[in-house]
Amino acid sequence: MTVAAFAPGRVNLIGDHTDHTGGLAMPMAIQLGTTVTGETTGGDTIELRSGTQEEPAIVSIHVTTGELDGLSPSWARYVAGVVHELRPSAGFCGTVSTTLPIGGGLSSSAALELAVALALGFGGGALELAELCQRAEQIASGVPCGIMDQLASATGKPGHALLMNFTTMAVESVAIPERAAIVVIDSGQQRALADSAYGERRAACEQASMIVGALLHASVDDLYRIDDPVTRRRAHHVMTENIRVRDFAAAIRTGDLAAAGACMTASHRSLRDDFEVSTDVLDALVDRLVATDGVHGARLTGAGFGGCVVALTEPGALTEGWTVVPSGPARRLQA
Repeated sequence: MTVAAFAPGRVNLIGDHTDHTGGLAMPMAIQLGTTVTGETTGGDTIELRSGTQEEPAIVSIHVTTGELDGLSPSWARYVAGVVHELRPSAGFCGTVSTTLPIGGGLSSSAALELAVALALGFGGGALELAELCQRAEQIASGVPCGIMDQLASATGKPGHALLMNFTTMAVESVAIPERAAIVVIDSGQQRALADSAYGERRAACEQASMIVGALLHASVDDLYRIDDPVTRRRAHHVMTENIRVRDFAAAIRTGDLAAAGACMTASHRSLRDDFEVSTDVLDALVDRLVATDGVHGARLTGAGFGGCVVALTEPGALTEGWTVVPSGPARRLQA
């Protein structure tokens, strides 16, 4: 029996590097995504082929974490991570196709993970699916990533962004105004998260939390208790970013696109100056976009170090990039 599963990518409108600290973010699932199609076999291997890659991903259903580093092509590690966490009872042979730019900061890896998990028979709830695929990503990449990407793909809602609280794991749908256009522009600078300083940034946030408590509830005055200036800047970004997420959500609810855009641009400045995950290429792109008529605000999206920028605009203000729309969740298409 042929099985097909689709998982959307996501664009994060605001709230980066907050999920691993129990903070707030507001991503949305998008219409671009990854599809896995195939059939269960009587063997003990998962074999997936991609139209853009010559080499297939071949993974044993008994794969161990020690075997992941030796897998080729590189995307096979993400397949193996899912197989390791899901432990399917039978093999699978199929194909992978995607409309997402790889390494662009739109969660192509999370989309692959969720689509593979669903195709291989995962049958639990959205949060359980996101948690499984977060674990798969962590062992596949070696990066201690948060759960935002997987949770956004698992809980997407057409026409809505998703206000997430990573302390309670609550997800609230917020309608995107019809007159708002959301455009994603690739900076041309490929992001390599595993080679970045993501782990270092996370460690700094954990250190700050040990001093002032949960960053979601700490006040800016608490920053003076942090002696190390670098750790203080990292914490300042997270604390003020949580405030910006709340302000952005309130502006979207009332249709105040100018205020929402201002939150996005301020978020980029904080990611640039306090968290230091932007690049000259991203900064120049954001500056050019916010100087364009009809653009309310722009910021890097994703972990940084390259990838894409997201802009909130009037319809038709930009002729470059992809106009993305909030879409539904990861799902099986056939069974």
